[in-house]
Amino acid sequence: MSLLKAEDITVSQGGTPILHPVSLHLEPGEPLVILGETGSGKSLLAQAIMGTLPRDLTARGRVALGDHLLDAARPGGFRPLWGRQIAVLPQEPWLSLDPLMRAERQVTEAHHLVRGLGAAEAQAQAASDLNHLGLTGAGQRYPHELSGGMAQRVAIAAARAGGARIVIADEPTKGLDAARRDEVADLLLAELARGGGLLVITHDLALARRIGGQMIVLREGRVVEAGATASVMSAPTQAYTRDLIAADPENWAPRKPAAAGLPILTATGLAAERGGTRLFSDLSFDLTEGRILGITGPSGCGKSTLGDVVLGLTGASAGRVEKAAGLTATAFQKLYQDPVAAFPRHQTLGRTLADVARRHGQPETRIDTLMPRLGLAPALLTRRPGAVSGGELQRLALLRLLLVRPKVIFADEPTSRLDPITQKQVIDLLCETATAEGCAIMLVSHDPALVARTADHVLSLGPAAANADVTAPRVVGALQ
Repeated sequence: MSLLKAEDITVSQGGTPILHPVSLHLEPGEPLVILGETGSGKSLLAQAIMGTLPRDLTARGRVALGDHLLDAARPGGFRPLWGRQIAVLPQEPWLSLDPLMRAERQVTEAHHLVRGLGAAEAQAQAASDLNHLGLTGAGQRYPHELSGGMAQRVAIAAARAGGARIVIADEPTKGLDAARRDEVADLLLAELARGGGLLVITHDLALARRIGGQMIVLREGRVVEAGATASVMSAPTQAYTRDLIAADPENWAPRKPAAAGLPILTATGLAAERGGTRLFSDLSFDLTEGRILGITGPSGCGKSTLGDVVLGLTGASAGRVEKAAGLTATAFQKLYQDPVAAFPRHQTLGRTLADVARRHGQPETRIDTLMPRLGLAPALLTRRPGAVSGGELQRLALLRLLLVRPKVIFADEPTSRLDPITQKQVIDLLCETATAEGCAIMLVSHDPALVARTADHVLSLGPAAANADVTAPRVVGALQ
């Protein structure tokens, strides 16, 4: 008997279909992967199955969940099953974690209130869950004190704590390095050994291969291809699927090295700590016009903290940052790893972008010019942040930043939510911005192939409290 059957699921906005009829089923012990480009409808499908669509979107179709028959048009009927029979790991951990509650307590409450464990047993199990995910010592931190990858792992622990047999994981490994990605995949697959069900939504080709099972490929709200994951990945029958697989950064041509321009920023002997742990030390490097510095390293090693130190958003434990004279504070910009936290939730995206353009003296026509460059539909400007996909919001965050015309961009995992095809478009635009506008870019990514084929130099940070490895023209530490 199938754990879950969804028949003819559709999603519409104002009567206009944005997800056309999709049917699927989850069998005990066999995962299902939903693969597709950013904005293809993957997350909308999951939200319709869970009954969690934004209010301005409507669903149709039928969902059979065990002995329960549910109408996708009546989302209230899904609520009693949340956490107990079906759980979702949302794409944005910041929306699933309580900002006023420490990490371990959030997992403890799920074990106690949803699963029904005693208070002491729930706390012990929560601590064990966090340790298993490499979060030893992070249980007493608040979400804002965690890196994006660490917050994602806390969200995974909380989602699984209620004991639901079915887990819907929406981009569960975004922002994680390869080792952590594989650990999370193995953790999710462990549920299958006990007869559970797993639906994974992703654009990550490596994750899809590791999950295996069955696959559905979506594009523009329609099913393009379906079959066994191994077969689809090794011998796709549709041109779109072949293009998606071929766009992996491993297949990119290396970017031509940029000529160094005028110096914009000099960092000397930088060191930083978080929670009493030394993240990095003795880092020295220059940022010059038109060049890209790639930054790699495992989750929680201090990549985002380095950006905050360079931009003056947090203090360094040691060292100094000197900026070129005459540059305003707005010349130094951060492209956040989790863009959902950077947009006002109750204002349309068009209004937000127009406000930024006006504030920085840019014509609103620049918005219209950049939208197609980023593969964004004009209709998105009428929506609020909660009504667009994570990948669309990530590109809109880049668009907003480009309206400021900065001299330094700290791009923190700027393509973590993007499919390979869209990712290539965004990286090309960043490279073009560096060349055309003399902008220096610090590019953070867990994908070494992407960084190797894009950056002029690479700074590799090791695990917390370990030395960095960097190589570059003027660098002390480990710049390549």
